Amino acid sequence: MKTAILGPAQRAEALARMAERELDVLVVGSGVVGAGTALDAATRGLCTGLVEARDWASGTSSRSSKLIHGGLRYLEMLDFALVREALKERGLLLQRLAPHLVKPVPFLYPLQHKGWERWYAGSGVALYDGMSVSSGHGRGLPVHRHLSHKRALRVAPCLKKDALVGALQYYDAQMDDARYVATLVRTAAAYGAHVANRARVVGFLREGERVVGARVEDVEGGTEYEIRAQQIVNATGVWTDDTQALIGERGQFHVRASKGIHLVVPKDRIHSTTGLILRTEKSVLFVIPWGRHWIIGTTDTDWDLDKAHPAASSADIDYLLGHVNEVLATPLTRDDVEGVYAGLRPLLAGESDATSKLSREHTVAHPVPGLVVVAGGKYTTYRVMAKDAVDEAVHGLDRRVAECVTEDVPLVGAEGYKALWNARARIAARTGLHVARIEHLLNRYGSLAEELLELVVADPALGEPLTAADDYLRAEAVYACTHEGARHLDDVLTRRTRISIETFDRGTRSAREVAELMAPALGWDDAQIEKEITHYQKRVEAERESQRQPDDLTADAARLGAPDIVPL
Repeated sequence: MKTAILGPAQRAEALARMAERELDVLVVGSGVVGAGTALDAATRGLCTGLVEARDWASGTSSRSSKLIHGGLRYLEMLDFALVREALKERGLLLQRLAPHLVKPVPFLYPLQHKGWERWYAGSGVALYDGMSVSSGHGRGLPVHRHLSHKRALRVAPCLKKDALVGALQYYDAQMDDARYVATLVRTAAAYGAHVANRARVVGFLREGERVVGARVEDVEGGTEYEIRAQQIVNATGVWTDDTQALIGERGQFHVRASKGIHLVVPKDRIHSTTGLILRTEKSVLFVIPWGRHWIIGTTDTDWDLDKAHPAASSADIDYLLGHVNEVLATPLTRDDVEGVYAGLRPLLAGESDATSKLSREHTVAHPVPGLVVVAGGKYTTYRVMAKDAVDEAVHGLDRRVAECVTEDVPLVGAEGYKALWNARARIAARTGLHVARIEHLLNRYGSLAEELLELVVADPALGEPLTAADDYLRAEAVYACTHEGARHLDDVLTRRTRISIETFDRGTRSAREVAELMAPALGWDDAQIEKEITHYQKRVEAERESQRQPDDLTADAARLGAPDIVPL
């Protein structure tokens, strides 16, 4: 299969192509659901377009807990169908669709009561494992195990001795959510979809009651395009109601935003060989292994302020630190926190006043002819949501369309990944890079890592690590622009890499080096380089200020102090 390259020239060509002929399906929004919908439509042989107002996964889909999981807590709510569906998808991603991006991760559940709790929680985890295996795709993970008090402390020495009487350990999976979406977009493009980020829908085209297209503004160049399509899919997540408002239709349901924040701390701050899952008064709290770091999250609070840049307040941070410190022998402090990020869950409103009780299941509707809306759901089940959205869109096409095939379509980078992994020592010897670097590249790009290595062969300086973020090679900053559609410094520091949350300086020390690496690929002059750096520094400054504020209202006001970047 031909690998799609998403550089500046390809973006310009995609916009031109979408405007010159009627599409079968135009997808609006490139979070995981929108990207998955574009892939589903393209692999059914449909002429497909995908537009995104900002960057791939710039909303919810880059700010999750980064877990691919069945949702163990939904068993307690007796939502067996949702768990079964998610466990099947987890297995597919691990084994077939994205083994280079989705990896097993262990979790320890501390037991605080003798007798009944081990039986109760153990029954739930046993059912979880059983449902996974029965899905036909669950044999890639170890089954759960019961641990004594002594054994649990050996696995997780970070825990207070009196915080547990024993424990259960089970497995789920994780991925880099933003990287996953970027890979989905490239896969859709490889199968013929026309894709463009920084392309904002500013209105819809109507013929009578029917929606027949969209007016799309190229945010980079200012040009407006009329893109006609037989069917449009609104996959804009927490912006669903805003997008519907462009046609004067609220639709058949309402999407409510729930804010969840996460903290990132260095690996050495929590001494454990496993992740943790802890009960809170509202939901659960995860401590998730993340390379040389831990991710701690999440909160679950209603949010009705700015959707583009949800802000974490001081109260949010204190909430997470307070709950995790209840079980840690060595408490965490604010000084231990490297990064903070906040995201919004798109929840279907109407079932409960509490956001933690709102449905994680999705809904697909056809509110007016020519327009399909998909909303709700979980990251893990994005493929099912995409299938349902395209199935609904197909009803509006005047021809027979093939059934969904994405269950058997691996993402780019999956093919050949395992063979390259087995050969990683030989690749290291050939390239002169340490084997750990090769492993890093393979687990971020799969077999596409060969494309990065070609950049290093052409310019050995790109094989050096970034000075202030040495987990990443200089080549990755260049590749993000030439192959993955990155348009701005924030795209690279926040989503193509995770430097913005993995360093105490939040990426400010890397800003100039990365901007100068990006400049040749994007045609930036010195003035644009300075503008990108200044914008990024202001963004970090605004986020830090918001995290010092006592509540959502003041945090939101502080975060809005840094406007979005636009070209010169």
